[in-house]
Parts: sequence; C-alpha cells; structure tokens
Amino acid sequence: MILYIAEKPSLGRAIADVLPKPLKKGDGFIRAANGDCVSWCVGHLLEQAEPDAYSPEYKSWKFEHLPIVPDTWKMKPKYKMRSQIAVLRGLVKEASQLVNAGDPDREGQLLVDEIIAHLGVRGAKLQNAQRLLISDLNPQAVKRALGQLRSNREFIPLSTSALARSRADWLYGMNMTRAYTIQGRKVGYQGVLSVGRVQTPVLGLVVRRDAEIADFISKPFYEVLAHLATDSQDRFSAKWQPSDACRPYMDEEGRVLSKGLAQNVVGRINGQNGTVEKVLAQDKKQNAPLPYSLSSLQIDAAKRFGMSAKSVLDTCQSLYEKHKLITYPRSDSRYLPVEQHSLAPSVIRAVLSGASELVTGCEEPNAKLKSKAWNDKKVDAHHAIVPTEKTANLTSLSPVEKQLYLQISRQYLMQFYPAYLYKETQVEVIIAGGQFKTKAKQEVALGWKQLLKQSKSAGNDKNSDSKNDDDEHLANIPALKKGQVLLCERGELLEKQTQAPKHFTDATLLGAMTGINRYVTNPEIRKILKDTDGLGTEATRAGIIELLFKRNYLTRQGKSILATEVGKGLVNSLPQSATTPDMTALWENNLDAISRKEAKYQNFMDPLVTSIHELITQAGSQLPTSLQGVKSPETSFKKRRYASKKPGTTSSSTKAKRAPVKRSSAAKKN
Repeated sequence: MILYIAEKPSLGRAIADVLPKPLKKGDGFIRAANGDCVSWCVGHLLEQAEPDAYSPEYKSWKFEHLPIVPDTWKMKPKYKMRSQIAVLRGLVKEASQLVNAGDPDREGQLLVDEIIAHLGVRGAKLQNAQRLLISDLNPQAVKRALGQLRSNREFIPLSTSALARSRADWLYGMNMTRAYTIQGRKVGYQGVLSVGRVQTPVLGLVVRRDAEIADFISKPFYEVLAHLATDSQDRFSAKWQPSDACRPYMDEEGRVLSKGLAQNVVGRINGQNGTVEKVLAQDKKQNAPLPYSLSSLQIDAAKRFGMSAKSVLDTCQSLYEKHKLITYPRSDSRYLPVEQHSLAPSVIRAVLSGASELVTGCEEPNAKLKSKAWNDKKVDAHHAIVPTEKTANLTSLSPVEKQLYLQISRQYLMQFYPAYLYKETQVEVIIAGGQFKTKAKQEVALGWKQLLKQSKSAGNDKNSDSKNDDDEHLANIPALKKGQVLLCERGELLEKQTQAPKHFTDATLLGAMTGINRYVTNPEIRKILKDTDGLGTEATRAGIIELLFKRNYLTRQGKSILATEVGKGLVNSLPQSATTPDMTALWENNLDAISRKEAKYQNFMDPLVTSIHELITQAGSQLPTSLQGVKSPETSFKKRRYASKKPGTTSSSTKAKRAPVKRSSAAKKN
C-alpha cells in the first residue's frame, strides 16, 4: 500500500481525487479502490517542547537558568493533533511505500519528515520514501506530478535547513524573551517582552525610520533650468549639472544648498548662446517583468489595492485551495520550469475564457514566445505563482480574489508579448561654461506594456510599472546635432525643500524585508549577502508583520506603519545586534546554503549557541531603562477592566460597567 502524507486536508483530497475510484473516506484518511491511502497533517502536528520538558525548574522564569540549550532536542505532539497522529501511526505501519506530499518549500518538507521520524520509520521504508511536489491542485496537474515522483532523500538538505531554522528560533526567541522580560520587571515594565530573530529586526527598521523622520530638519536646495530655443524657434529645457568646483556648496546627495550660487548661474546664462556638446540617441528595450513570487505580489498589491501582506496571502491561499485558479502561492521564485512552457496555450486559453477584459484593445498573446521566466536553473522545489488551466468564473470570486487573480494572470500574459521598445535621446548643452542636460523618451512599440495601458484605462492607475523609470525631466526635444548653437532665452531658479524619509507602509516594509541587503550595517556581511537575501521567508513575512501589530509594537496611521511606545522602548533597550538585520540576514543566507548542500547543520548551530551565551551575558549587565514608565498592553487592559468594576458609580457608568470589555489582540496574545 502506498501512503501519501499531505501537508493539509485540501491537498490530500486533491491527490485522492485522481486515484482509482471508488474512494472510501475514513477518519483522517481516504482509501482508493486499489488500496492506496491518502492522509494528512494539519500544518505541524508536532512542536518544540517547552523548556520545562527539559527540566521542571525551567517552568519559572529565572535569569540564572539562562541560556537554556537542550543537549537532546524534544518534540511533542500538539494536543489537538493527537488523534491525527494516531491515524498516521496505523497507516504508516500498514504502508509498504511512503510519499511525502508536503507543500513545495522547506517547512512543507520538514513537517512531513518530522512526523515520519516521530513515528519511528526506519530502514528500507525510510530509504525508499518518495517526494511528491504539487503546485497546482487541479486534477490534470496532480496527475502530472504523480508521474514525476522523486526520492525523498534528495530533499534531506531542505528538511535540515528547516529544522535548523526551527531550533535556532526557539533558542534565540525563548532565551532573549525570558532575559528581557525578567530585566524589564526590574524597571517596572510588567508585560512580556517578546524578542524574535526576525520580528525584532523588522521592528528595529520601523523604530529607526520613525526616529529619522522625527529628527529630520528640512533645508532648502536649488536647481536651475535653462529654457532653450533653436533658430527655428523649437523650445525645450535642460537642467544645470553643478561641477566639482561647486562641491563646497552641495550636500552629500549632490544638491546645491547655496541660493546665491544658483542665482549667479541664472544671471550668467540669461540671453546667452549655448552649444550642443553631445546628442546620444539610443534604441532601448525593456523585457516583461517576471511572474510573481509571493513577496513581489504582496508589494504590488499593497501599492495598487492597499492590501496588507496577510490579506494577500490569505486571498492567494483561497485562490489556490478553494478555487484552484493559481499555483502554489508561498513561493519565493519568479521563474518557471522550461517543461511548463508546453502548458502555455491551455493556460492562456483558460485565462482569456474567464477574463477576456485583460486583453481588450490589445494584441492577442503569442503562446510561442518564451520569455526569460522559463529557466530551470532558477527553479528549485517551487516556481512562480501563475494561473492554472482552470477557467475562472469571476462572478464567483470575492472582489479581492478577483483583483489578485487578474493581477497574477496579467503578469503571466506579459510573458507572451514582445519587449517594450523606445528611443531615448540624451542631450548635453554648454552655456557660459556650465553643463546642462535633458533627455527624451519616445515610445516605438508598447509590447507587453499594452496590458498595463489597458489596466490603467480600466481604473487601475496606480500601476507602478507604468511610471517613468527615473525622475529626469523627459522633454520633447527637437532634432539637434553636435555643435549646434542655441539661445538660452532665460534661466529659471527652482527652490525646493529636502524631504524627510517616508514612514514605512505595507509595500515598503515588505520590500525592505525582501531586499534586506540595503539595511545591513556591517560591510563584511553585506558582501556575503545577495540582493535577494531577505528577512524571514515568503511564507512567514506576512505573519511577522501581523504579529508585531498584535503585540502592540506597531500601529497604523492611514497607510503608514509606525512603532508604538512599547515597540520603541523594546528596541532602544536591546543591543544593536538584536535590532538590526545583519545577524538574521546572515542566518537566512546560511540556512539557504544548508538547503543547497553548501553548508552543514552543526557549522550553523555551534556559533549560534556561542552568540546566545554572549547576548544573555550582555542582557544581564544592564537594565532596559528605555522601558521605564512605559505601560504594557496587559497592564493597560487590567486597569481598564478594574475601573469598569468600581462600585458606587452613576447610572451611565453602571451601563459601562455591565458592557463587556473588548480585549485587544495584543492582550489576547500575551
């Protein structure tokens, strides 16, 4: 008997649907006519044991116990999952062949592997276990996947990486949370101070950005435009480029701070002749953007629709599991396997049958085109998020489901259009010894951008891909040639103000987590990291942001995300290494290396344990004074509840007393 162990019931049912009929449903499993069975986990069936499982004295939080580092790690069944574990235990004994059908990522690999290990599978049964990778729950896709089983042993490094991540998070989060909660009580802070490997550096990004904005002092800077005319009275403008001699009057970003200097330039060029120094005309092309990973979709959806990261993930899960309209959504890849290009005609046909508005007024997509998205070298366990071969009934989708389905489908269709072609002309003019520049852009062929034009005309004018590629003034430049003499009819002084950085939004915070390299402070670590290295994973980033809100460390003001007093106090109490992304970005880099067989588990864990010892020593050497006078969410809740029960109140306050007190999400969490 073959036993397929899926990550969740929805995937289990999708597998069972393509097995021989009739199917017999049991308690926690489905048996096919040929005797093969499908069962499932419900996420992780097991969890890391609590500290008191290693020693009863760890039940109380005492600084002298820290750091707690298990010699032998223990897992325990989740209380509500014991019955499903019992079902799997019986089926695993009966089975002659096991198939890991976890989701196609490192957590999906681990959660099935760990239950197989927990049930004591050994010998040939373990050695011969196979791996089923499913990214599309439609029957034809599941059948294809069943014909492409691989040895589960190939994925041991992926599982090891997930195990290392799980243990590292337990060690770091549990020890640091206990240490700073204990120290916080000494300065009067009564709540739990949750510290995490990923959540705290993300909080640190927001706290530092808020401080930068609060401390920002705006200052004026100056630009000069030359308004030019040819002999035939064709007119255009060019912007002054300050020379090295102007450096003493400029800031580090090259902005001129001296109004007198800019006024002097205006006076020198008024009514003067200028000479065209350079005319550079280039034919350029821009290929279609790649299909979406989860993070890139979350960023776009936040910009265009104002959706939170969690809302995007939840909606995508519904499109994947319930409607079967998109492929596996928790993907960090933006590429597709070459083999999947053969499905293009049927996928395009399905998309256009259900959502023909995507190409209204556009050329038809050409299924024979193959963009750079199809690249086997860039695809590992999972690929980009794309539509499936199932035709959508848009009327059956919620508004947000429809928005995201159309967004994903549009991005896929772009792969079947030619490049966007344009001509860019750059001009340099010398006037009174000063250099002035401008550039113009002329569209030649819209290519894939015609889909964006159609999208914009339908009301989606926030599309980030439709904006100019830079902030240069794109003028209509007349035909010019080198050496041509022009008249500067007048110079214009532009007075501007430096702008404070903007508060993080869902889109920019996700962008920061995805490309964390920009925020790493240690230049040596920055050298190691790739541009794509990030904080957390595709599957966890939305949850991390939501967790910071639930714990009352972050709050929203419109679209802006700001740190609360508790969040600021925590970050300002912790060592810098705990609040900057350097350490955890390096961890993610190492975990990725483990999954690719380029690093070993022990070489990751040993230095980690050493650093935790050092961090706990540092925590014990100083008090978190930044939290003095800061009320915890739990304390505020208790005071509100106590106040509502005071006797001797008036009739109006008696009504308030009888009304149930609504607990904040942070209070519930803690």
